[in-house]
Amino acid sequence: MFGEQRLTIEDVVAIAFERADAVISEQDEFAQRIHAGEQFIQRLLHDEGAVYGVTTGYGDSCTVAVPQALTSALPVNLTRFHGCGLGEMFSATETRAILAVRLCSLTQGYSGVSMELLKYLALMLKHNILPLIPQEGSVGASGDLTPLSYVAGALIGEREVTFRGQTMLAADAFAQLGVDPYQLKPKEALAIMNGTAVMTAIACLAWRRADYLSRLSTRVTALACVGVAGNPYHFDETLFAVKPHAGQQQVAAWLREDLLDTEASRNTARLQDRYSLRCAPHIIGVLCDTLPFLQHTIENELNSANDNPIIDPVGERVLHGGHFYGGHIAMAMDTLKTLVANLADLHDRQMALMLDARTNNGLAANLSAATGAEASINHGFKAVQIGCSAWAAEALKHTMPASVFSRSTECHNQDKVSMGTIAARDAMRVLELTEQVVVATMLAAWQASQLRLQFESGVPASEQLLNFMQRIDEDFVLLESDRRLDHELRFWLQEVRAEALDLYVD
Repeated sequence: MFGEQRLTIEDVVAIAFERADAVISEQDEFAQRIHAGEQFIQRLLHDEGAVYGVTTGYGDSCTVAVPQALTSALPVNLTRFHGCGLGEMFSATETRAILAVRLCSLTQGYSGVSMELLKYLALMLKHNILPLIPQEGSVGASGDLTPLSYVAGALIGEREVTFRGQTMLAADAFAQLGVDPYQLKPKEALAIMNGTAVMTAIACLAWRRADYLSRLSTRVTALACVGVAGNPYHFDETLFAVKPHAGQQQVAAWLREDLLDTEASRNTARLQDRYSLRCAPHIIGVLCDTLPFLQHTIENELNSANDNPIIDPVGERVLHGGHFYGGHIAMAMDTLKTLVANLADLHDRQMALMLDARTNNGLAANLSAATGAEASINHGFKAVQIGCSAWAAEALKHTMPASVFSRSTECHNQDKVSMGTIAARDAMRVLELTEQVVVATMLAAWQASQLRLQFESGVPASEQLLNFMQRIDEDFVLLESDRRLDHELRFWLQEVRAEALDLYVD
């Protein structure tokens, strides 16, 4: 409920994926708070007070006075001159998240906007009137000005949206609903645009994907252990009790749930597996330990008033500051993308371990299931491993922190900027690449487990891990002779991104 309680990442994700509606509070106290901010702005205008972005120009042009007669045209011009975004458009899911995050900020009651504006944003979410928002053009302070101008521009009917499966002008979409485009009131364009909604929305979606990926990464590691006959005792509870990182201990516990620590495994001549198996909890666990901190940071930004100026309707003050600065999201996303890229690197190493006949403990080279003379011309997962190396390398390349690449811009008014939106977009790209590596490793680990079963009576897998193996078996055929695998990889990527695979529950 917007306006009544803090929103969570899960709330934003639910709205983004159309599993929940954006509902604005109907409490009198909330309505009065919103109305008070709007009325205060109106009184200032009536008394000819100076308000940045209402009676002045923007940014470095804040010293340019705007005549009263032009204050209503000023916000429209703001939406227009920022219409210079380039690059790919954000997806429908990402756009819904952006609208939800901006609505959350405005409902804090410190932006001087009207209740009508809030209802228009909720209307756009309800009917899926989704602005086409270019991904490129924000330096993350003064907030996401250029991408959010496509939200403000759509509200007044001047930008393209998707609606009912078609791309059209927003004015035409509103007309189909029997609604006129919105008329911006003083400061409302600035309130919509001068904030961190784009980077925060992407951060919410990225956090959710990373959380799911940490669990999938653990499950794939368990399957890889089964495939190469790894040692389950590496994840012993007593062992992990002496190094008390909670996330690391959680990953080890999940692995213990999946792997049966049998007497046979304890008697193996190979005392220590390679690091990509033995140290998996220490790698995945860093992400798990950091996710709660990142969640707290992202949700604080989500539930903040982050435009400028801040309107204090109680103290009747206009507070000029820099809450549009996306430093916390930039840090969160620079951190997240590094932790996720480490998973790509981990599974790339697991893939190499499984495919090498010198290290996979008796399996065929490249995990080929071909037999007889056909074995000489079949190459199993050889090319998939090359793909994993490419995807992992690209993911690692994107871990350079975006936040250190501040550029002085806009006549040096914005002389130190966050680059938070670039960091968030980088994090999404790293997630995409890492998911590709994890999915490829998952299929290779399943293939390894099937080969292992050909000469061993059973594998030390729990019922839940066996169920996971059975799920893969339903849609993936043992690779006995070479075939193209791109369509199958894409299918499993869709399954992962839809969170269709049952994983661990806390």
